[in-house]
Amino acid sequence: MSIFLITVTSTKKLSNSLFAAFLLVTAFDFLGMFLSIQNTTLNSLKIASVLLQMPLYYLYVQSVCYFNFKLETKHLLHLLLFLIIFILFIATSISDKSYLFYQIITKLQYYCYIIAVLITLNHFKKLYQENYSANHYSIYKWLFQITVLFLIGSSFVLFRNFISYGKNNILLNSLNLLISFFALFVICWFVLKALYSPNLFLGIDKNLTPLKAIKKIDIEVEQTLKQLSSYMVYQKPYLDSELNLQKLALLINLSEKQLSQLINQQIGKHFFDYINEFRINDAKVLLKENPDLTVLEILYKVGFNSKSSFYTAFKKQTSQTPTAYRKS
Repeated sequence: MSIFLITVTSTKKLSNSLFAAFLLVTAFDFLGMFLSIQNTTLNSLKIASVLLQMPLYYLYVQSVCYFNFKLETKHLLHLLLFLIIFILFIATSISDKSYLFYQIITKLQYYCYIIAVLITLNHFKKLYQENYSANHYSIYKWLFQITVLFLIGSSFVLFRNFISYGKNNILLNSLNLLISFFALFVICWFVLKALYSPNLFLGIDKNLTPLKAIKKIDIEVEQTLKQLSSYMVYQKPYLDSELNLQKLALLINLSEKQLSQLINQQIGKHFFDYINEFRINDAKVLLKENPDLTVLEILYKVGFNSKSSFYTAFKKQTSQTPTAYRKS
């Protein structure tokens, strides 16, 4: 799978390479369950390599969320813990004290990276809602689900640490088998999801920043609000499925910051919801007045580019599916 990800032609080469590295490190870690590695250096490398898993996953999340994410020299800091533990194991021949230190560090690192991933996803969600009309929620949901599964998997590993080897071999072996199958399930689901849903790799601009609140509204802002509303009603820019904040700002001759503040703080909606409201209103008219049009034809006509994002937005606004709305 790693070889496929590295060699396949793709616009998301960095994401593929990071996930391929994650798979290889994970496979190297699981190798220890089935083979007894006698070489001290190789065994030290295998044990210490666990400290590369979460950094690789964190960088993978960054690369999926942000289309302009690039690896920089500062990212080498993520290798630091791995190198420290690897050198410590070689120097001490994996003594009990060094291994205990490793276990503590591993747990702390794991949960620190989980928190870092959740913070990244929360920041990503805020930015795409403020700046994009495309369905980036699927990226957020998918990565959030994977992170939750990682937490479930880590709970199995944590439980395994409390089992004494020699006294509960059957339980320990069963748990190892469960962990292996769980890891296999997560990776297979991950890969299939990525293959069947290429839109999960849309990504957003990492240089965007969340809005800060403004305190008051003046006459000029009121006029701009009317201008925006008029443009949306008569020019229908939302019919463009790739419409984003930058495009709309150019069309109505405003800066991106002005437009973002106008929609998010004066209208009180995220850009994502604001644009989809116009699309859904058009869809409701078409569902009512054009019975010959299929739901799929309608969603493309009003600016959506996927069935799932259309159904989600439609149900959010009407509490009904498009089909149920048409029947009613």
